[in-house]
Amino acid sequence: MSSLDVLRATAHPVRLRLLSLLTGTAMSAAEAGRELRVSQAAASYHLRVLERAGLIRVVEVVRVRGGEAKRYRHESSAEPFRLEESIAEGGAASEERAEYVEAIIGELRRRSALRIAGAHLTTDAELWVDHATWRRVVAVVGAASALLHEAARPARTPGTAPVSMTAELFPLRRP
Repeated sequence: MSSLDVLRATAHPVRLRLLSLLTGTAMSAAEAGRELRVSQAAASYHLRVLERAGLIRVVEVVRVRGGEAKRYRHESSAEPFRLEESIAEGGAASEERAEYVEAIIGELRRRSALRIAGAHLTTDAELWVDHATWRRVVAVVGAASALLHEAARPARTPGTAPVSMTAELFPLRRP
C-alpha cells in the first residue's frame, strides 16, 4: 500500500480508535464494536478498510454460534522506528493529509475530555533548529511511540491505565 492509501484509511476517528484498540489485543468486529460503542456492522466496515490498507491483519478465526469471526490485530506500530523510512515517505500537504489531521483533532478533543491528573506533557512549537537536532527529536519521539505501542495491553487489563499520545512532527516550508 502507498502512504496515500494508508493516509486515506486512517483519516477517520473510528479507524484511529480501532488501530489503538487493536494494538493491545486481537478483536473481532463484534468485540471492537462493543468496546467502541459502535455497531458490529460499522466496526466490520472500518476493519475491512484498515485491512485493505495493510494496517491490521487477521490473526485468528474463531467459531461463534455456528459461524466464524475474524480477529484482527495492529502490530506495525510496535516495530522499531526507522528515521530513514520516515524521511523517504515525505509528507507534503494534501487533501488526504488535511482529512487525517481533522480526524486526529477530533480524537484529541474526545480524549482531552477524558483527561485526569497524572504524569503528562503538552507541547506546541514552531521553531527553527539545525537538521541534526530535528532528526534526533523525530527519532526520540518515534522510539517513544514504538515503546508505548509495544507495551499496549487489552483494554481494562488489571494493573494498566488508559493513556493518550498524539504527536505530529514535520518540517515546514520556509516563509
